[in-house]
Amino acid sequence: MSDFLNIPTYINYKKIVPEAIEPTFGSQCAAGMDLYALCEEPVTIQPGETHMIHTGIAIEIPYKFFGAIYPRSGLASKRGLRLANCVGVVDADFRGEVMVPLHNDSDKPQTIENGDRIAQLVIQPYLNVELVEKDKLSSTVRGTGGFGSTGVHTRGDANGR
Repeated sequence: MSDFLNIPTYINYKKIVPEAIEPTFGSQCAAGMDLYALCEEPVTIQPGETHMIHTGIAIEIPYKFFGAIYPRSGLASKRGLRLANCVGVVDADFRGEVMVPLHNDSDKPQTIENGDRIAQLVIQPYLNVELVEKDKLSSTVRGTGGFGSTGVHTRGDANGR
């Protein structure tokens, strides 16, 4: 454990099968660790299809943290493969295999080979909050404006004057 804010600096993991590849960091300052495909034979994802890709890894994420699974930029930009759920969430109490749902947005079949880097896992803190229902919420200048409402006014008050 790190002394700074009691933040863990290690994460326990388990190979569910011996052939699984340990997650790795691409550089000393990489926020995410690469997750690797575990497949007995190549998996071809047709255009518009989604396939769940095994990693063979289970992970023990500390309380008040979660694992965010993000796409690898190269898979998306070069091959049209992205996470079907955009960002995956691995909760601290989950001990099953980390799986990656890859979706093919391209117009060509894409093949995943055993050992391909398929996603990245970032360990992030979160607040464990308690919801309190109220009849009224505090007011703000923005109010109920959503979906593009904050970019409307460049000068003046909340009414655009």
